Parts: sequence; structure tokens; C-alpha cells
Amino acid sequence: MYAILKIIQFFVRALNSEGTPAQVAAGLALGSVLGLTPLINLHNVVVLSAILVLNVSVPGAVLGWVLAIPLGFALDPVFDAVGHTLLVESAWLAPLWTAIYNTPVLSLANLNNTVVLGGLIGWLLLALPVFLLARWGVARYRATLYPRLKESRVVRVVQASKLYNVYRLFRP
Repeated sequence: MYAILKIIQFFVRALNSEGTPAQVAAGLALGSVLGLTPLINLHNVVVLSAILVLNVSVPGAVLGWVLAIPLGFALDPVFDAVGHTLLVESAWLAPLWTAIYNTPVLSLANLNNTVVLGGLIGWLLLALPVFLLARWGVARYRATLYPRLKESRVVRVVQASKLYNVYRLFRP
């Protein structure tokens, strides 16, 4: 129960962060690749570096990662089939995969793994729709739902409680 409350709290913090809806959406889209593909791969190091260097929402990226992990596990058979088709059944791509595998740094990308390749292709196809949908959703949430939630009776009661005031003292 505590873990679920922490995830909800993190979700609300990401949505209400200081970043623009586009920054939150970009973080969400970049973070989703971490959840859709196996974690220890070169492209994830590149994506993690991009999240830290670019002006995107880090809480949004973590949220994208957390939300994409179950989706990644559920889609593993699909990713495996896509990767198998590209690696094994597409003979015309064999020279490309051989060149990537024999290149010193690119071999660390683990693109000879069907699930990694399929997950990366799946993320490349989903990144733009996820970004556009998240940007619209965050903007819509901030314009309509957040002001109503902020003024709701439940939130006012919680914020008036002594326990909430103690919590605010220790919150970073």
C-alpha cells in the first residue's frame, strides 16, 4: 500500500512540476525507453545521458520508466517476434547486423538480442505518439483538473491537518 501511495505521489509531483507540458512529455517519452527495453544496454546509457543533459523533466522521465516497465514485460513476446523477424528472417539486413556486431562500441548496444532490438524499434514507433499524447494530457490536466483538485474539500482538509504540517517541515 505504501508503494502505491509513493507512486501516486510521484505521479502528482511530475504532473505539477515546474516544467512545461512539453518538457514533462519529453521526459516521459525518453523515460519510457528505459522500461520498454532491457535496462543494461548502450542505448539506455545514451537515453539516460540525454535525460540529464537536455532540458526535460527528470520526474517525467522516471514516471515514463515506471509506467513502461509493466508494458515492456507484457510486450516482450511482440518485441521478440519483431526482433526475430529483423535479425533472423530478413537476410538482406544480415550485413548491417554483422557490421554493428563487429564495431567495438556498437557491439555493446546488444542489438543481436531479439527482445532488445524489438523493444528499441517499438519505442521508436511509440515515442512521438507518447510525446504528443502526454503533452496534451499534462496541459489539459493543469488547465482543468488541477485547479479543481487544489480547491477540493478533501485537499483542504488534508492541508489543514497537523500531520500535513509536520510532513511539510521534513519535505525537501
